[in-house]
Amino acid sequence: MKDFNGKVVIVTGGGQGIGRCITRAYAEKGAYVVIADIDDEAGEENQEYINSKGGRSIFIHTDVSQEEDVINMVNCAVKSFGKVDILINNAGIGSSGTIYTRTMDEWDRVINVNLRGTYICSKYAALNMKDNGGGVIINMASTRAFMSEPNTEPYSASKGGIIALTHSLAISLGKDKIRVNSISPGWIEVSEWKKSSKAKKAVLSEQDHNQHPAGRVGKPEDIAYACLYLSSDEASFITGANLTIDGGMTVKMIYV
Repeated sequence: MKDFNGKVVIVTGGGQGIGRCITRAYAEKGAYVVIADIDDEAGEENQEYINSKGGRSIFIHTDVSQEEDVINMVNCAVKSFGKVDILINNAGIGSSGTIYTRTMDEWDRVINVNLRGTYICSKYAALNMKDNGGGVIINMASTRAFMSEPNTEPYSASKGGIIALTHSLAISLGKDKIRVNSISPGWIEVSEWKKSSKAKKAVLSEQDHNQHPAGRVGKPEDIAYACLYLSSDEASFITGANLTIDGGMTVKMIYV
């Protein structure tokens, strides 16, 4: 896979978790990285790490559900690095409670961050990509779009919406040479990828690993490598697709 020297990448939710790993993967490949996150501690810590390793990154405080924040994020990226080539819509939140106890404000917040945020970021990044000859958008969906545990309605609905939004954007933006794909992670263990004040050693059992047909629980690197591929020239014929990365769990039949 070719490197990303000179490419400008925005990663929302880039301060910690999967987003932190994605930002570092692109930085190691020579990209200029924009870390967008609502958590200042996590974002600033990740920026400091990347730059200390010889990478080039900036942190921009961003609530992706707020249009003004997103406009500022894209403008700062262009002011700092000249353009936007790749957008990774990774920011996302979950919910608490049940359908009986969860407030509608909480439902709205999850939809606004996960789905509205993906749309707003895509809109303003695409405006710059269009003027610069094209680009790539990767949306972070989830296997929860296809299967659920109890009490995950807002999250599952938002992730299902992201998959539909992905193929819609791919058709709308194709004429502008902008490819749009989504990734649906399964169980990705991120305990060690949180900000320093929250990071902890992952505790996984043999059963946790063995329930996956691939033989292990997922790592953030699994998602980062997929982002690198989908945003590379080698993937130039892939758009409107969803890539499930879950160690085989969603195709595993379980009999009780």
